[in-house]
Amino acid sequence: MSSITIRNLPEETLRALRVRAALAGRSTEAEVRAILEQAARPEGRIQLGSLLAEIGQEAGGFELVIERDKTPAKHIVFE
Repeated sequence: MSSITIRNLPEETLRALRVRAALAGRSTEAEVRAILEQAARPEGRIQLGSLLAEIGQEAGGFELVIERDKTPAKHIVFE
């Protein structure tokens, strides 16, 4: 997992985060993770695949049949 450092965070903001974390019953670090997750990836966001499927259904739907090429792949030769 990645990590970040936040510099120059006002002391009042840190105190508010600590209070918010305590009220939620978790650590300050876990609270910051939850805030960032919700801000970056909100629950109600529209995902591209879902949106395209909905557009396809509104257009009357379609049958997509794709047959896989079962021919064995050739080895790559590096010379």
